[in-house]
Amino acid sequence: MSKRNFILLIIILGLAVIAVFGFLYSRKEATAPGDGDTSANFFSRLNPFGDKTSAPGDATPKNGGSVSESESVPGQEVTLAKLKKVSSIPVAGFTVFMKERLKEILVVPQILVVPPETEVNKPATKPIPPPTEFALALRYADRATGNIYQTFADKIEERKFSETIIPKIYDAYFGKNGEFVVMRHLKINDRTIETFAGALPKEKIGEDIATNEIQGAFLVDDIKDISLSPDATKIFYLFNSGESAIGIIYNLSDAQKTQVSDSAFTEWLSFWPSAKIITLTTKPSGSVPGYMYMIDVDKKNLTKVLGEVNGLTTQMSPSGKLVLYSDNTLLLSLYHPDTKTSEGLGVRTLSEKCVWNKTNEFVYCAVPVFTAGATYPDDWYKGEVLFSDQIWKINVQNGNATIIADPVEVSGEDIDGIKLALSPNEDYLFFINKKDSFLWELELR
Repeated sequence: MSKRNFILLIIILGLAVIAVFGFLYSRKEATAPGDGDTSANFFSRLNPFGDKTSAPGDATPKNGGSVSESESVPGQEVTLAKLKKVSSIPVAGFTVFMKERLKEILVVPQILVVPPETEVNKPATKPIPPPTEFALALRYADRATGNIYQTFADKIEERKFSETIIPKIYDAYFGKNGEFVVMRHLKINDRTIETFAGALPKEKIGEDIATNEIQGAFLVDDIKDISLSPDATKIFYLFNSGESAIGIIYNLSDAQKTQVSDSAFTEWLSFWPSAKIITLTTKPSGSVPGYMYMIDVDKKNLTKVLGEVNGLTTQMSPSGKLVLYSDNTLLLSLYHPDTKTSEGLGVRTLSEKCVWNKTNEFVYCAVPVFTAGATYPDDWYKGEVLFSDQIWKINVQNGNATIIADPVEVSGEDIDGIKLALSPNEDYLFFINKKDSFLWELELR
């Protein structure tokens, strides 16, 4: 190459470099304030992956926007996912239990090197079963058909478990780890209460369960009240015989029946808080004094616990040493049977809208935000008054109360909570909305 041509080449390359710098500088000047990456240099612009780091503490969104309401802000507790509607249908009752399922495994792609087959490394003929785990599950009965459905608590995937039709179920109880169900409904005459007790089929992982049938039999007609034992292996039920109310313990495993009470009074509500104690409380009315008695399951005797309280509803603790009760003003109180003293808890709700924890230290309650003037609990039972509840956790030892969920704020739905139940590890609270009978869950941890 001649000296002249070499000089021309140098000049052309210099002009090209100047042109590139000039083009980039003009683009930088044309960018509006706040747009683009103003800290980028020439070399970073040539980097196709960009600079992923940002200045420490700079949380301002790009493009001049603001933090959206759906974005998580440091220090803000996101509660939306903690409260979920579980069922897609109105339910008559439910149970919580641990159920085996296939374990989800994160598959990482790998290059598989297959060695030549020899007598030593031949594949095993016995297949290796997939890994499984136990997870919290729910079963519940459809009010319309009596069909049983199930899902897991952490992953709502509702599946039909049985197709035995028992129409218009209004009450259902599950026992024996969800393997037994007792359902109540009215006969065609709309007067006689019919109670069906049946065993659910055993479930095998991966099999079709939608066509399962429930095998069982009907108990005596017109059972007035039912309660489930703490270990869910027995039920206690009341039926009228002549002028008396007879109390029977029914073993779900062998259908054995044992009479434990006989009372001249026939209007009772039962509750089974501990293995050896069943409580009977007179059906409440705001204008009539109520009474609570205790049955010793072994001795089969009836002892008075509490009385002369208008609109009395009760719930004894698992230890049998405390009684949560409410009156016709909905004042929630704690009664000590040993000292025969009581104290208010500063909360207004019905005791049946609460559930005890295992240690007898806390109760979880559905507490109305507002209570209208009415006769309680009569008008609430008749559906003339419905509540909009918040979920409270109350320490009965020191009286401290905390609102742990407001369904209206979290889900946008008014909930009148009934049939509250805790999971075995007390990390979930379950309840039914009285307004539409749908099942809900609240994650507590």
